[in-house]
Amino acid sequence: MPRSSSPLIGMIVPPASGEVPPEGAILYPDIRFVAMGLGLRQISPTGFDEVVATIVAKAELLAADGAQAISVMGTSLTFYQGANANNALITAVAAATGLPTTTMSSAVVRGLKALGVGRVALATAYIDDLNTRLTTFLAANDITVAGIEGLAMTDMNAVKHVPPARLITLAERAFAHDPSAEGILLSCGGLLTLDVIDPVEQRLGIPVVASSPAGFWDAVQVAGLDAACPGYGRLFQAPPLGSQPKAARSVGRQ
Repeated sequence: MPRSSSPLIGMIVPPASGEVPPEGAILYPDIRFVAMGLGLRQISPTGFDEVVATIVAKAELLAADGAQAISVMGTSLTFYQGANANNALITAVAAATGLPTTTMSSAVVRGLKALGVGRVALATAYIDDLNTRLTTFLAANDITVAGIEGLAMTDMNAVKHVPPARLITLAERAFAHDPSAEGILLSCGGLLTLDVIDPVEQRLGIPVVASSPAGFWDAVQVAGLDAACPGYGRLFQAPPLGSQPKAARSVGRQ
């Protein structure tokens, strides 16, 4: 497929560098992604307050670059003010750009629901305040939290260096709080989780949703494309949710 005819999805990402998260090219090499950075300085409500008002303007620039859909790729950035604020952000971006719009927080909710998870164990990068806010956000979307383990991290750069073995242990500890959990949520878009999902699913026997991979899965569906991508966990084999067009075109790995 010529590059000029490839679908283009716009992403608003927390780091100032504005780089597309690495999962995109791995999961969907036939889709083009373009990103703009917010310059987030720390993973905390204080940090989010400094940048959240600039999101709509960044989305308008992505639309001007030819994006066909927009995703705000920050989980805590989009849940920290609550479910109503997340929905209002989606509405504002869609109104400003005229494009299908989603957020990473909406992505993880859709991912959990696609897998039939109503009771989830949380393994996060977050401080306690954000874990509490995430619990409230999920409850507003009819998802109950069974147990939580967080890394208490606020450093934007440090989260991408957390090794897979530590994330696997974190997920196992979150599940151990209450083995009635029906799934695991690995929450924080900065964590590198693609190589963690399948091992955790194999060890615990329940599905795993991870922020950045779920963000791409969701954005691709919102753009009206087929998000299936075998090899990266149960989510990428789940049937599409709700409003995805029936004629969605396959763009995942072959």
